[in-house]
Amino acid sequence: MFGVCLVNDWSARDVQSWETMPLGPFLGKAFATSVSPWVVPLAALEHARVAPPPRDPRPLPYLDDAGAPPWGLDLALEVRLNGHVVSRPAFAGMYWTAAQQLAHLTSGGAALRTGDLYASGTVSGPEPDRRGSLLELTTNGTDPLVLPDGTRRGFLADGDEVVISATAPGPGGTTVGLGEVRGRVEPAP
Repeated sequence: MFGVCLVNDWSARDVQSWETMPLGPFLGKAFATSVSPWVVPLAALEHARVAPPPRDPRPLPYLDDAGAPPWGLDLALEVRLNGHVVSRPAFAGMYWTAAQQLAHLTSGGAALRTGDLYASGTVSGPEPDRRGSLLELTTNGTDPLVLPDGTRRGFLADGDEVVISATAPGPGGTTVGLGEVRGRVEPAP
């Protein structure tokens, strides 16, 4: 693994909800993917390495990293909707590390090549301001967000812009920026 970037795997939640029973998500997750414009090498994130959270039950042997150097990453994410911060999820709370995800992916026979991209999945925490998706932030749209400008959102609307940015601790108290991934919902032609 060379480095990390920011990814927004957009979901068509209405389609995904319809597909979930009995098929599971399919086209609802094939909606769109946005990727930040640069990759931060793992070497630049050396000072951001932290132990992942305790795991219960203990992972299977091929995923057990208890005796290995820590590969959790202390990334501070920020999610903005139309310029307003709606969440600050902490990547350090992710249950599985990137190395474990890669090991699990390839254990099932998936072939990886140089340049392939894989993503962690939604980064969320238990507190309301740490939830990483609008679906979680609004309890499936039943408790809409009220933005500082007075607009309410249970789901994204045409013209809405979502920006995800992140930083990490660097050497000597510096900060490493991971840039941002930006996307706007455009009306269908």
